[in-house]
This record gives sequence, structure tokens and C-alpha cells, in this order.
Amino acid sequence: MTMRSRRVSGRRHAIGAFTLALLLAIGACTGGDGTGAPGATGAAEPPGDIVVASGRDVTGRGGIRQQLIDEWNRRQAGKGHQARLVELSGSADEQRSQLLGALQSGSAEYDVVNLDVTWVPEFAEADLVQPLPDELVDGDVIESVAATARWDGRVYAVPFNSDVGLLYYRHDYLKKAGVTDTDLSKVTRWSEIQQLIDTLDDAGGKVPESYEKGWTTQLDASYEGLTVNGIEAFASAGDDFSLTDANGRYAGSAADLEAGLDELRNRAQAPYTLGDAVHSDEARSLTDFADGRTAFLRHWPYAYGSLHQTLSDQQLGVAPLPGRAVLGGQNLAVTRASKRSATAQRLIEFLTSTESERCLLDAGFAATRVSAYEDDGLACESVKPPGAAGPTPSASGETTDRMPRDANGRPAYARTILLPALRNAVQRPRTPLYGAFTQTFAAELGKLFGDGPPSDAQLAKSLNEKLAKALPHG
Repeated sequence: MTMRSRRVSGRRHAIGAFTLALLLAIGACTGGDGTGAPGATGAAEPPGDIVVASGRDVTGRGGIRQQLIDEWNRRQAGKGHQARLVELSGSADEQRSQLLGALQSGSAEYDVVNLDVTWVPEFAEADLVQPLPDELVDGDVIESVAATARWDGRVYAVPFNSDVGLLYYRHDYLKKAGVTDTDLSKVTRWSEIQQLIDTLDDAGGKVPESYEKGWTTQLDASYEGLTVNGIEAFASAGDDFSLTDANGRYAGSAADLEAGLDELRNRAQAPYTLGDAVHSDEARSLTDFADGRTAFLRHWPYAYGSLHQTLSDQQLGVAPLPGRAVLGGQNLAVTRASKRSATAQRLIEFLTSTESERCLLDAGFAATRVSAYEDDGLACESVKPPGAAGPTPSASGETTDRMPRDANGRPAYARTILLPALRNAVQRPRTPLYGAFTQTFAAELGKLFGDGPPSDAQLAKSLNEKLAKALPHG
């Protein structure tokens, strides 16, 4: 769905009036930890639940997001509004369309929406979410992640959980092929991964029969994964690469695009890449890797916990993605139509607090705050995600949490691999017309994997022309 400009007349006056009212409301309320009474302003808000609309929680049914909301409700008991989580169905694109339709039509009374980081400019420009105080995104938030919360110089959302591309690989496959050093944390070039794949191919019968090709990823042109892989290749091909400027206008060129296309084509060469990757989304690529069909996988942080349910630490390795990796994640915003915006803001403060972020990290999400990774005195006390207080036994007495953890209970790779990857990550183009961008970008990149693919120069020319039409440009 193409996003058109929806800046309403008098918007700046309305925003200014709202901001003044919000600041007065905050002054009348107690602190932001969710434990205090709403105060005079909170009492004036109409009764009813604070409704939070979000995509699926990758930590499963009754996952960490629901647990944190349950904890908020426990602290609020008898003092104010309760919160209720509504999970949206379908893919990320379908969820975006659902939220846009619901907020524009007023068909659903959402107070808080959990937005993909790429949607923040679109929802802000459409005046569907409210500006928030700058202090909600403080210096503890990872710098690259904090940048996703702002549009047009203002904070419109608060980072909830982050995401970044990572490289998963099979220690055991590499060792069987004769590779003596299987710590890939210092690998910086994709060519080094291809050399390791050549070594696996030359090993013949030393690797398991299930092994087919070197790596897999998400290259389906109908899915955001191809856009993500494309941006990672483009950003790795040149310094300070960006397709849009600070105002969301197209800033690319055919020359820049050609270099990126060459990098993507090189990464996805048939001798190295599982053929099914061109039809793969996150779930399918994860399954192919878990089944042993490849030795390498590009995926997100939640795969760390998922893969360790079947693979041991001696079998599975994780490293930063060679080159540059794309930043993902979700941010919480207060809807413009919310009748309980002061309470909704306090809920967001609780859900993104230092302790909540540590809980999210322990459960398998990428936390947005540095303290979650580095403060050994910070623990998840209010809820009990898997592993927060040691392995969680199942009804049969077996351990269900097999994720490797450090001495403080964090995922073992969190401080040394995940945090540096987040700090070094690049953003996808920030524009209110992101939907138009990704549809155009992925459709053109898809031509690389069809019959008779065009040359890099031909495709760069076509992509440059179509992006210039899809996005405003200076």
C-alpha cells in the first residue's frame, strides 16, 4: 500500500496544544514505573483498558511481552487502568495495513501500538501517533536504536525490542571439514565465508549427508527479507551508504546502486546459496538450517534460542554478519486517538524500563538499553522469562531452556556479539513512504533470481528510475 502525504492542516498547532496538555498531565502524575496512582489527570481519564496492539511475540504464547503487561496490571490493581495486549495476525506487511486501517478509520480503540522501526515516519507523518517527551529515549538506549524513535526532529515512539542481522553457523561441520579455528566473531568480509564454504565442499564425505549448500537466507521478493538482504549488501559495498536523506527524499544514484547489486549478486551465487533461499521467509530458512541443509544462516537474534533447542553449543555458533547488518525491531507509540494517553505513556515507560529491557533480553529479544547487556547488578526480578532464575523444568521434569547463558543469566552471546552488532547496524531508508520503497526495491531485486537476469548496470538504471518515482527527491 503506497503511503501518500496525510499531513493535516493545522497539525503543528494541534501538536503544540497536545504537547502542552501532555506535559501538564505528566506533572500531575506519579513516576513512570507503573506503581503509583494515576493522580488528578489519570483520574480524569475515562475508564477502560489500555489496549496495546502488537505483532506476534516470538517468545511464544504467554511470552515475555504478555508477562510484562501482567506485571503492570498487578502493580496497578486498585489504582488505575489495566492493560490488555491484542496480537495482530499475519505478516508484518499485513499488520501494518491492519494498524493503518484501524487508526485511520477509528474502527479499533488502540491506545498503544507496537510499530516496526520502519513504520515510525509513516505513522508520525500521517498524524496517527502522538509526539512524546524526549527524555523517554535517554542515553541508556543504544544510539543506533534511539535514532529509530524520531522523525522530523521529534520523538514519536520508544524503542521496545531491537533486532539485527546475525550469522549462525555449524561449528561441527567446519571441524569435520578440517577447519581448526571455528570462532568466526572476527570475520569481516563475505569472501571469508565463501572460502569456508569452498572448504566444506572440498571435504566430501566428511560432512553429514544432509548438507547441500553453504548458506541460506530470506530472498523471497514478496517478503521484506529480500529488502533486508539487499540493504545489507548495498551498505557493505560502500561507505556511508543511504538511499534517503534526513527528510525521506530519494538520495541514491545508479552508480551507488550498481555497486550494491554486484555485492548482492556475489553473495547469492548459486554455488554458495541454497536454491530454496529465493522462496524463503524467516521460518523456512530457520528450518532448512536446523535440518542441516546448510552450514551458515543469516537470521535475527530470536533464532539463537530457537536453534539451541535442538543444537548444542558445540554444534552452533553465532557471529556478527560480515559487512554491515540491518537494524530491525519494534517501538511503542501512543495513538493520536487514545483517550487515556497519560496512562498509556506510563505503561510505555514501564515496558521500556531498565528492568523490563533486561527481562526482554533474558527471554531472547534484543534489548534496546546498554544497561541490559553491561550492568551486572541489573536483574529481571518482576517476571520469570525462561532462564531468568535458572533452567525452567517442564511438567516431566526436563529442562526446557537450553539457551547458553553467561554467569549473570543473559544469553551467552549478548554482550560480546549482539550488543556490538546492534551498535554497528544500519537502518533501512527512513521515509513516510517506506511501503512504496520496499515494494519497488524488492520487486526490482527479484529480477536477479529469475530467468535471464539483467546486468548490474541495466538493473541499477531501472531501479534508480523507479525509486525516484516512488519517493520524493530533491
